[in-house]
Amino acid sequence: MYIMSNPYKIRSAKIGNNGGFRLPGEFYREYPQFANASGWIEVLSPDTAIIKIIPESVDEPEEDDSLMMRLFLDFATTEALKNNNLQPYTTEMSDAAHKLIEGVELDDDLSD
Repeated sequence: MYIMSNPYKIRSAKIGNNGGFRLPGEFYREYPQFANASGWIEVLSPDTAIIKIIPESVDEPEEDDSLMMRLFLDFATTEALKNNNLQPYTTEMSDAAHKLIEGVELDDDLSD
């Protein structure tokens, strides 16, 4: 299980003729694998973006679906913890979910 770290403040910075973000030294001390990494940024909404930093030592590329799911779950967890709007999963919620899918059968041979 991955435990999320504390958030780091970043600042907008001019890098050569381009714009960029400056990360604090504390970030690189805690995560040295990101020092010479590359990556990408995806805008989720007008005021929210996900930054994916890929260390050079990554050997096998992951499936896009798995990566996007992990990024989404990390984002959702961060937002839920930030806003203190987590709710315990109750027996009633479980019962409602089981009733919703009662009788549903999955086809094991799905073709795209």
